[in-house]
This record gives sequence, C-alpha cells and structure tokens, in this order.
Amino acid sequence: LVPLVLWEGDCTTRLETIADIPAGKAIYWFERTDLFHAKEVLGDVVCLRGNVPASMLNTGTPEEVRDYCRKLIEGVGKNGGFILDGGIGIPDEARLENVRAMFQSVHDFSA
Repeated sequence: LVPLVLWEGDCTTRLETIADIPAGKAIYWFERTDLFHAKEVLGDVVCLRGNVPASMLNTGTPEEVRDYCRKLIEGVGKNGGFILDGGIGIPDEARLENVRAMFQSVHDFSA
C-alpha cells in the first residue's frame, strides 16, 4: 500500500519540507499547489496528483480543460510520477463535457 496524502490549499512554500520522505513511499495530491514547481522541488521523490481546478471543471469550456490538462501532462507528467485529477476530485457540479475533456486529454497526451 502507498499512502495518499491530500494537501489542501496552496502548499508551494512548504515543498522543501515535505520533500523529506523516502522516495516512492507516497502520493501527494495537491489542491492548489503549483504542480510545475512541485515537480521541480520534489522530482521523483513522490508521485504527484491533481490539480485541475474545480471551478474550471464546473464552469470552464472543454477547450480550457483540454489545454490545462495538456500543460499538466506534458510538464508535470513527463517521465511519469503523475496522476491527473481534479484539485480535490471531480465535483458533483462538474460539466460532463469538461470531465470527458479531462479524460480524453489523458488518452491524447500521455506517453
């Protein structure tokens, strides 16, 4: 089993501290933390998960979701260690076409 730690809010300023963990021993799920910076700081120490904003899934367009997901997949997901997900999951209010766009992005842009 691998522990899944949900970091609510923005933990960007705490990344150096939470990097002190044995490699491969946790999945860090970030709500609003800058995942690009998290990837730089944490590297391959943990698997990163997140962080498509709930507001984007609820009110954005499929094109906005697709573009955002592509940036995450190509930037944070390069070389693995990344799980694309909503910031705190998929909200009940999410537009179905946006959820589909998120899932399709994984198919289209993952290696």
